[in-house]
Amino acid sequence: MSKGLGSPGFIGCLHLGHKWMAQYRGFHDEFYHDDYLIEQWNSVVGKKDLVYILGDITMNTPEHYYKLDFLNGRKKVVLGNHDNPRDVPELLKYVEDVAGAYQYKGCMLTHIPIHPNEISFNRLNIHAHIHHTNKLDDCYVPERYSDVSDTPHSTIDKYYNVDAKLLDFKPITLDQMLKDRVNKHE
Repeated sequence: MSKGLGSPGFIGCLHLGHKWMAQYRGFHDEFYHDDYLIEQWNSVVGKKDLVYILGDITMNTPEHYYKLDFLNGRKKVVLGNHDNPRDVPELLKYVEDVAGAYQYKGCMLTHIPIHPNEISFNRLNIHAHIHHTNKLDDCYVPERYSDVSDTPHSTIDKYYNVDAKLLDFKPITLDQMLKDRVNKHE
């Protein structure tokens, strides 16, 4: 059986070469972190697969972009808050495309979760940025916006966090996300 996702994959917050994030994620150092990420990614991504990286490839430096060449598949990037726009020319040496956001099958692909007032226009907001949980309601988003204090739980369920650590550093497909959401409610 050939390895591959079968459809586009999604992952964010790689933080390649970032010592503090590696330690926060339980690794001895950034070298162990990056090696594990590459191993996990390549265990599910085939050479022809497309993966959307939803921001924070490194920590404000292009120094570790070369490691993207060790990751299987084609790559498109949504810039994150730790990706400098001035480094995009260097980043484009390793990826197919760079954008502020993408649309995919009715889903909004972003780094930072979109505002709750905008979620109704999308099937799902696939994002990263929040490192510690895949449950946006644990982050008290509704209380942050007085105009959405009555946001129903079904709206909050339209967010899916693809932070690399939360996925054990393996990109996930939309079908897997939708299946996870169904299983969560059974």
